[in-house]
Amino acid sequence: MSYSDTTRSPVPLSETRSPMPLLFRRHSSGEIRNIASVSSSILPAFGTVIGENSIKLKRFVIAPYDRRYRLWQTFLVVLVVYSAWSSPFELAFKNAATGGLLPVDLVVDAFFAIDIILTFFVAYLDKSTYLLVEEHNKIAFRYISHLWFPMDVASTLPFQTINRIVTGKMNRGPVFGFLNLLRLWRLRRVSEFFSRLEKDTRFSYFWTRYCKLICVTLFAVHSAGCFYFWLATRYHNSEDTWIGKNIPDFKTKSIWQGYTYSMYWSITTLATVGYGDLYAVNTEEKVFTIFYMLFNIGLTAYLIGNMTNLIVHTAVRTFAMRDAINKILSYTSKNRIPEGLKEQMLAHLTLKFKTAELQQEQVLEDLPKAIRSGISKHLFRTTLENTYLFKGVSEDFIIQLVSEIKAEYFPPKVDIVIQNEIPTDFYIVVSGAVDVITYKNGTEQFLSKLGSQEMFGDIGVIFNIPQPFTVRSKRLSQVVRISHHHFKQLVQPLKEDGKIILANFVQHLKGLKMEELAEMPLVSEFLDDLDSEEATVIEAGTQDQAGEAQQENIIPTTTPVLSNTLPTRVIIHGYHPDNRRTNKGGNAGKLIHLPDSVEDLLSIAETKFGKRGTIIVMADGSQVEDLAALREDDHLYIF
Repeated sequence: MSYSDTTRSPVPLSETRSPMPLLFRRHSSGEIRNIASVSSSILPAFGTVIGENSIKLKRFVIAPYDRRYRLWQTFLVVLVVYSAWSSPFELAFKNAATGGLLPVDLVVDAFFAIDIILTFFVAYLDKSTYLLVEEHNKIAFRYISHLWFPMDVASTLPFQTINRIVTGKMNRGPVFGFLNLLRLWRLRRVSEFFSRLEKDTRFSYFWTRYCKLICVTLFAVHSAGCFYFWLATRYHNSEDTWIGKNIPDFKTKSIWQGYTYSMYWSITTLATVGYGDLYAVNTEEKVFTIFYMLFNIGLTAYLIGNMTNLIVHTAVRTFAMRDAINKILSYTSKNRIPEGLKEQMLAHLTLKFKTAELQQEQVLEDLPKAIRSGISKHLFRTTLENTYLFKGVSEDFIIQLVSEIKAEYFPPKVDIVIQNEIPTDFYIVVSGAVDVITYKNGTEQFLSKLGSQEMFGDIGVIFNIPQPFTVRSKRLSQVVRISHHHFKQLVQPLKEDGKIILANFVQHLKGLKMEELAEMPLVSEFLDDLDSEEATVIEAGTQDQAGEAQQENIIPTTTPVLSNTLPTRVIIHGYHPDNRRTNKGGNAGKLIHLPDSVEDLLSIAETKFGKRGTIIVMADGSQVEDLAALREDDHLYIF
């Protein structure tokens, strides 16, 4: 009985039970070590309750997925291979059936008789309830009432030996040769065996299919050659046969000589070579040859089709890449794209195909988020922790952030970030190197080089301004991309981590080169404001002896984008809203990031306009009492 036919699953209450607990916890039935090798027919249906308290299988009941039972089934496949060879061979060469092969046949039949007995104890899966049936009477009734049982018995009985016991003499008639062909019923086990191997990830799919095609071809050649020789042995005039023309009195010759000639004819006919030295002579042989050649047409088509699919499957990615490259070449030629851009397009496409299996997004796309997060944590956590912006942040923040990052590869000389583009992501270099470039008067100017665990694009994202620089890959580089949107969502509820990130960011800005700061007026202004605020707080500390405590809170007061309201920017004016016309052009508004308190806002306004205000109103004249009520780009008038 086949493995797939005998698979079964749990049954409710005490009679049947869910199979999955037994996949991992069995005391008497072995253990599944590779879930990829488990047939899908023994998996539980959706909604099946699986628990650790499942009852063990009944006594003398074998689980179909039991490791020892599966080894037994594999051993029987080896015996099936022998049966597939011996059955046609013994039909053609009668002496072999009653001679040296007879004891071997009896031993093989004995093993299959044992398997018939074992099948009465193998639980099965009820296809209507998807529960594992383990009641002996139900197992026996199902087996006996199906075609499997009579065919298993018929293919196992040693008819030649039974006849000899009953009649007392050996019968060499052709009827026993055809009864032996019933053993070919066992071939279904080989088909099921290869089906399992094709689904088992431990084995190469290509070589599994390749071996299967070879086995099919060898069996067809062997069977045709044996049957063709049998036609010659039973023909009334031995000399008027295909082999009799070449070997007179061939019936008395060696068995292996006849078998060699038979295989030679069968292979040359299958391969459509046809040397003409062996050919059909009488009518029966011609009829058989006609049907054999028609069969060969289908077999050849099957073999060529399967081999073509296997070979093309390994080259399909190459075909796709070459097709995409040809499209790029055609596009660049038609639109007269500069050579530099053309090379970038080709390099990016080539790298995309070469690293397709390494792209995190494609590999992890269908996996649950928990698994994706675990893999990303394993791959990129160290990189994130060593990046300047995230040093000192909590583990919870790192774990949440690492699950949102995307990994990418860039070939050499490709622009990853373009100057003045809208900031949507910032990047961390995992491996490789990139150049930071700015454009002045239409010419490129090199500013700096960034290597592993360094970050770029962060200034544009955090200040919410167009990217100040172009960043170009220097060599093959892997980077991880962090979305501005996801970054904001993570930082907002984590106030302490936001302060740490901001402190790291400010420290990084202070360490930038002067030529880099010169390209970012807003950043320079921010640092000037920060220095002014520090001086103000220190001066206040000499008056109220609380300078140290206030100085520790300087950075959160001037948050660029990382405050709790991430980000809120407002425009402040140093006059009453009714005086807008008279002050137009004389006292322009200042774009600032909203601080945490009204007092801090008044201090910033004093620094900007040189006078201390006491009242804050909106453009419509309504007075501001709670900064939390303000929105992005509101105009505030302080006087």
